[in-house]
Formats: sequence, structure tokens, C-alpha cells
Amino acid sequence: MAFGRSSGGRKKRPVEPVTLKILVAGGFGVGKTTLVGAVSEIRPLRTEENLSEAGRPVDDLHGVEAKSTTTVAMDFGRITLREDLVLYLFGTPGQDRFWFLWDELAQGALGAVVLADTRRLEESFAAIDYFERRGIPFTVAVNCFEGAARFPSESVRAALDLDADVPLVMCDARERESAKEVLVAVVEHAMAVAARTREPVTT
Repeated sequence: MAFGRSSGGRKKRPVEPVTLKILVAGGFGVGKTTLVGAVSEIRPLRTEENLSEAGRPVDDLHGVEAKSTTTVAMDFGRITLREDLVLYLFGTPGQDRFWFLWDELAQGALGAVVLADTRRLEESFAAIDYFERRGIPFTVAVNCFEGAARFPSESVRAALDLDADVPLVMCDARERESAKEVLVAVVEHAMAVAARTREPVTT
């Protein structure tokens, strides 16, 4: 009789997943809270407050007149892309007066999504500038709102003055699979940027 543990009876050790931090940014009302909520596998943490009369002079509701709430700190969600890869999602507030929170949220981030609305592309400029200045890899995701005009990717890229290596994708922030594809694009782009920075310089 042979003694000892049978290799066939051994349980596979659980995989310790790598956790990555991704920001979901963009202007006021572009769909950041919606995207985090659509894709998160846990009940997302939200810090939404009702819009008030006091905020009307500083909150530009042009194009989002039906919006009644706003994020005042952050949204938080989580999604497992693979058994060994988990993303923590942090949605940033959109209004100018809350931008002081961005530096805190950006610490340790692998990359970011900049959500854009073709009806108000100018709302995306500040987020794009922010990540360019700090060297944080980002992907622009055009949220295809109902009733909004559709434009070729090349036209949107030109209007946003994006560098050639910045990915631009179309999405529906309400749909889980569409939002997931955006996050995959961010991770792949950030990994590619990190790999390029590790490449030895040749002379």
C-alpha cells in the first residue's frame, strides 16, 4: 500500500488577483455614474446629491436639462475582468468646483476613461488636459446618447485634438458589455504605455 497524498486529490490553490485602479472621468452629465453602475459587480457606492437652486449659477445644465442629481465626491465600483485581474473603478465629479478631489482620486491609478458626449465635446477638454499633464494613460469613450448625432471617429478625434496613440471608442454607458469593452481598452492601452517606458533606449 502506498502512503502519502494523492496528487489527484489536491485542490488548486486560489489565484490571488491583481487589483488595478481605473478612473472614470469627464464633464458634468456625460454618464460617469451610469457607466460605473452598469459594469460594477457590487452595488456601487455613490455620493450623489440633488441639484439645488444655489448651484444653478455655477452648474451648466445646457444639454442636460433633465439632470436632477450630481456626484459630489466619487462613484466606486468593482469588476473582475479575469480570474487574476480585478478593476476598482473611481468615478470623478464633473463640476469645476469639485476638481480639487481629482488629485486624491488619481493617486495610484493605472489609467482612466474620459467619457465624452458629442453634443458637448468641450466638457471633455479639462479631463483630457488633466491626464495628459500628469502622464496618466487614458482612453476616450464617446457615450452614444439617444438622439445625439453620430460622427466618424476621425472627426471626434480631430475635434478633441487627441494624440494618435490615444484610443477612442464608441460606447453605450448603460450597457454592461459595452462599458466592459471600454475598460478592457483602457487596461490594454495602459499596459502598452508601461511596456514602452520599460524598453531600453538604443543609440
